[in-house]
Amino acid sequence: MKFLKGIAIAMVFLTLQSCFVAKEYSRPETVVESDNFRTENLPQDSLSMATVSWKEIFTDPILQDYIEEGLNNNMDIRIALQQIAIAEAYVKQGKAGYFPTLNGTARVVHQELSESSRIPGQSSSVDQFEVSGGLSWEADIWGKIRSTKRASDATYLQTVAAHQAVKSRLVANIAATYYQLLAIDEQIKVTEETISARTEGVEATIALKDAGIGNEAGVKQTEAQLYTAQAILVDLKNQSRLVENTLSILLGSSPQQITRGTLDNQSIEIPLKTGVPSQLLSNRPDVIAAEYGLVNAFELTNVARSSFYPSLTLSANGGFQSLDLDKLFNVNSLFASVVGGLTQPIFNGRKIKTQYEVSQARQEQALLNFKYALLTAGKEVSDAMYSIEAATEKISIKERENEAYNLATEYSEELLDNGMGTYLEVLTAQERALGSSLDLVAAKNNRLQAIVDLYEALGGGWR
Repeated sequence: MKFLKGIAIAMVFLTLQSCFVAKEYSRPETVVESDNFRTENLPQDSLSMATVSWKEIFTDPILQDYIEEGLNNNMDIRIALQQIAIAEAYVKQGKAGYFPTLNGTARVVHQELSESSRIPGQSSSVDQFEVSGGLSWEADIWGKIRSTKRASDATYLQTVAAHQAVKSRLVANIAATYYQLLAIDEQIKVTEETISARTEGVEATIALKDAGIGNEAGVKQTEAQLYTAQAILVDLKNQSRLVENTLSILLGSSPQQITRGTLDNQSIEIPLKTGVPSQLLSNRPDVIAAEYGLVNAFELTNVARSSFYPSLTLSANGGFQSLDLDKLFNVNSLFASVVGGLTQPIFNGRKIKTQYEVSQARQEQALLNFKYALLTAGKEVSDAMYSIEAATEKISIKERENEAYNLATEYSEELLDNGMGTYLEVLTAQERALGSSLDLVAAKNNRLQAIVDLYEALGGGWR
């Protein structure tokens, strides 16, 4: 009784010391800076487009179906889910650390005695039968078990955030690839119309040559321009098939033809609000995952620090032991023992100190990774906002340029028909009109891509 009372007093005393060992995690104060976004081009307030569901951002029903399909079938998503299952198993193990361990033993020992060790009249062999159980429990006096559990919890939450990051990236990739496909379709349409017009132009120049107004050089120049457009069409169609294959993989399926809408029908009407930089800590999954990585490293440092202190263990063993099998479960075969003790590491080849130093270095690495994730996030937000502004301005310019080149082409053809212009003027105007039309489509696509990038950079898409 006195022994148990002494153990209890020791436990109370040592538990009071635990606050001096296991520290509580707190987020570093200097992680987020107010100028992380580096822009005044878009409004920043407490609202962020990242909190809006992707279904409200991407309103094309065909695209919505593809995103749903990708979230259900994409391989990266399924791999991330299995990683969550692994982390969840470790969380369950961490919770079990508070409970004692119980072992059961059943054994038979047969011993052959030497002549010199045998008592006269005793048998030359001895059999011993035993059925027993052992209970062992370590008191969490320094917060070691608690810190281990917190580290497991942080790892689990980190995998959950990593899964959310995969979802956010997947939603953005599917949308971006879909818009790229629509842009290529529009460029194919423009090129096919150009080929049709140039085919007619070749026929017209041949007619002019036959009438004595034109010459063979004009015919060949017009034919060359037709072949140029046909070569562009071959490249665009090949690019379309490659993008279709890319989108198919994102959807978790084999390469196939992709049903889609048109570029003209695509619009993202939601206000482009970025919120404030500190919201990245709660909106952007990779930043969240990086912080949980820091929490994990912090708690493992607590675990390593606790190894410098003595551990208190209580163990109990009991069961049945007998030389005769038929008397094994007899009351006289019962045995039991209880042991309580403190174990203080003294010299172990510097292993504990090395583990502590390594854990401190890994904690510093995790902190730097966390800061880097935030810096990268801020850069990506800033890049996307500047790209949106540039694409919007470029669309306006390209629309005016395209209109001018189309009018120039019409005027050049009229002048040529009236004998006042040259083939070179017509060909030059047509070539520039085609390039301007393709550039205008690319500018419209770039704006959609930049909005998708902004949505992902702010942490949208996983909700």
